[in-house]
Amino acid sequence: MSPSPVQAVGTPAQAKRQALQDHILAVVQDRQLAGVGVAMGVGKTLIGLRDMARLLASSRLSGSATKSFLVAAPTQAILDSWPLEARKFGLAHLLDQVEFTTYRSLSKTLSIGRYHKLYLDECHALKDSHEPSLKIHVAQQNSILGLTGTPPAQADSEKGRLVATYCPMLIDYTTDEAVLAGLLNDYRLVVHRLSLSSVRDYVVSFQSGSQFTTSERESYQYWSTRLANAAQDALPVETLRLLRMQALMHFPGKGRYMAHLASQFTEKVLLFTCNQQQAEQQAEYTYHSKNKDSQANLAKFNTGEIQRLACVAQLSEGINIPQLRVGIIWHAFGNERKAAQRIGRLLRLNPEETATVHLLMYQDTVDEHWVAQALAAFDPTKISYVDASRQYLGC
Repeated sequence: MSPSPVQAVGTPAQAKRQALQDHILAVVQDRQLAGVGVAMGVGKTLIGLRDMARLLASSRLSGSATKSFLVAAPTQAILDSWPLEARKFGLAHLLDQVEFTTYRSLSKTLSIGRYHKLYLDECHALKDSHEPSLKIHVAQQNSILGLTGTPPAQADSEKGRLVATYCPMLIDYTTDEAVLAGLLNDYRLVVHRLSLSSVRDYVVSFQSGSQFTTSERESYQYWSTRLANAAQDALPVETLRLLRMQALMHFPGKGRYMAHLASQFTEKVLLFTCNQQQAEQQAEYTYHSKNKDSQANLAKFNTGEIQRLACVAQLSEGINIPQLRVGIIWHAFGNERKAAQRIGRLLRLNPEETATVHLLMYQDTVDEHWVAQALAAFDPTKISYVDASRQYLGC
């Protein structure tokens, strides 16, 4: 009998990937509550589907249930990948047993239906509001399998506590482990150090409609001074930090430098910006929630019809782009998970190839701390730093 699509292996990388999945499935097999952290590109969705197939084949499901399985994810784009993967690997028969919901509707879905097993895709997105329904699901002796590429780094955070309680990580297989094993292509991280501009060309707008013009350097010094004197300030310190971060994210220097950097490449370049306006300024084709042509633009980018795509955060999760070797990230957010997701978009090449991620950073500012946090989980030997030419910063 010929092997099924799930069983079939071709390249050494595919054989290693299947062996890793087999190991993970064996580890979680008899656990009511389990979590799996695996690098993007290892087959997170397929692990969930294969676990469903194992449960159905073992005839271990009994009692009444709305459907056997419930899959929850932060976005519809991630949910849409499950049926695609099921059909790709010969597991389409599972879909009759599966219901899908976003995290926004997870509590409501669990309250009106009963499921033998809940699959939490991107389980790091859990919130405290989900806990009551998760408690009821577990109390009914039903199971949970959490899947994520980026387990919460802080155990005492909201996400860390929820993951540890409802899908404790039994496996944490990192991006660098996958690269070393030949499952993912290699990567380089290049941090570009930008100087704050002293040119007064940064326009600050208020809700009232009034505006004034200052420089990046003056604006940063203003917010840093207010933070230094936060004890006497009318605004809470967290608000002041947020306002300083928003100022840094909107400074025009990174926009000018990103456009220059992107122009140096003739191949595909994915541009991660902070907001829709920045995306529209960086590229003719964009992907964001207010662009009705987003999906069409992504399709053109996937096929190579266009070479530039500027996007906002929602492209970080659940979307794979073939033959993408170059990415540029405007802002690090000081968030290891967001950095890993964005870098993960570029780890879909053949294992012998190398992707390059460029990260823009204002030197001598809090941006340096955010970048260090964002890259903390990555191999330091793959990270290099270059000084951005002031010629392209408008300094």
